[in-house]
Amino acid sequence: MDALPGRDIAERVAAILGWMPRNWRAVSGGYTPTARYAVSDGVHSAFVKVATTPVTVGMLHHEIAAYHAVRGPFMPLLLGADDDVAVPILAIEDLSGATWPPPWTSKLVDTVLDAIATMQATPTTLRHGTLLDGREPGWPTIATNPVPFLSLGLVSPRWLDAALPQLITAEQSCALAGDDLAHFDLRSDNLCITTDGVKFIDWAEARRSNGRVDLGFFLPSLAYEGGPAPETILPDAPDVAALVSGFFALRAGLPDIPGSPNVRRVQREQLSTALPWAVRALDLPRP
Repeated sequence: MDALPGRDIAERVAAILGWMPRNWRAVSGGYTPTARYAVSDGVHSAFVKVATTPVTVGMLHHEIAAYHAVRGPFMPLLLGADDDVAVPILAIEDLSGATWPPPWTSKLVDTVLDAIATMQATPTTLRHGTLLDGREPGWPTIATNPVPFLSLGLVSPRWLDAALPQLITAEQSCALAGDDLAHFDLRSDNLCITTDGVKFIDWAEARRSNGRVDLGFFLPSLAYEGGPAPETILPDAPDVAALVSGFFALRAGLPDIPGSPNVRRVQREQLSTALPWAVRALDLPRP
């Protein structure tokens, strides 16, 4: 038995599952210090998340709420949850045997896009919100302090000065609100293919919002991993391209987040395809 948590957590997990895990395996991955375990007793298995910091406590509260509020074939099976105020715990089906992209094929892309469309059309009682709830806008904020973005070396100050008016106007024209079920953290590491179809995980950001923005937020990571260019899936969307590229441009050059050192790397990867998308969509000069 390795990576066993404290006795209190182990007993709480057993109470959630209705059986006592004998084998605990710490699961790497993810971009927060949430504790993640694959557990089993030789007959049953499960995936367990345990909050470890104030930030992950809030995220897990939101994720547990999503599992209770959303029903659909794209949802992993909820095995149980303990929505404790201080240390919430979530248990879902074990998806370690699923297929996790990349690589991407045309058929797989179509399958995932169909699942996203089904998800977004699913009724839910989740709260309304937008991508920028509690967050600064991208290009307007960069206009006031371009240093972190310019430190990435992707564009020159001269290019940025010339492009900012169009980028800001396009971003501010993007409708943020809506009634679609939006996941807002769609990436390959948050989706897998099972015998029952596509499953999306990590629901902490889910809310009712604009599905175009949710889809647009996914497309740069898809393109980075060898998938199609964003505009082949979401054409004629300079507003979304500007919003998404601005989101990553504002954050990718900032210092690493304590406890979440991989976030900036992923943001830089997504910016590497999101920015060219915005350049093409707005017919800007190449940086």
